[in-house]
Amino acid sequence: MPSKDSRLSRAGVSGYNKPKRTPSHKTKSHVVVAKSGDQIKTIRFGQQGVSGSPKKANESEAYANRRKSFKARHAKNIAKGKMSAAYWASRVKW
Repeated sequence: MPSKDSRLSRAGVSGYNKPKRTPSHKTKSHVVVAKSGDQIKTIRFGQQGVSGSPKKANESEAYANRRKSFKARHAKNIAKGKMSAAYWASRVKW
């Protein structure tokens, strides 16, 4: 059995559940090879060129509202867990 999964090297990530930016990808800003139990899936997420919300310390009220709205709007999909793009977008970008 090979020591490293080919999906990890193809996605260019260092390990399972370790998201990475993909600046050269046409539409998606990040990639992760998600692993939950024995299920493994490559997930691309995040709109290219759009920042999520900045660091939470000293953020403006508008950015706090942006984050709150994103999480409310996608709550059902975020709740699906590690195997959904919304979960990773919420963690990494928001």
